[in-house]
Amino acid sequence: MDPKVPMTCIVLGSCTVMASAAAMEEAKVRPAVPVMITANEDGDACANGVVHGLDPRGDGFLAVKAGPGLGYKRIDKLYNGEQVYLCGFKGDWFAIVYTKQGDGSACNVTKPWPRSMPYTGPCRSGWVHRRWIEVTAE
Repeated sequence: MDPKVPMTCIVLGSCTVMASAAAMEEAKVRPAVPVMITANEDGDACANGVVHGLDPRGDGFLAVKAGPGLGYKRIDKLYNGEQVYLCGFKGDWFAIVYTKQGDGSACNVTKPWPRSMPYTGPCRSGWVHRRWIEVTAE
């Protein structure tokens, strides 16, 4: 969660409105190549992963791309220790769903999906190179 939100809530007294607005901002940027959630009635739609191995002395971030390749536009940045959901892959690129708001269970990918379809929110989605992702649970 953004550290400015609690302070704003104290001053304005409208935490619910601020949290709802933040959640709506979460999914605004969509990748050019959609992250597809595959139907799976027996388990979670996506696996768990964590960003790791980035050198903080370099640029220190993992670029979230609009598609599975270096030629796609960067749509976000992730840092060591951030949690992601791994929902597919193309070559060396993972299709991910993630949130900057804290509780990832709100992304709706920690349960089975009855049919395959593109992910449309409420969380963010994009593509990251698999070199910088550690699979923590499948």
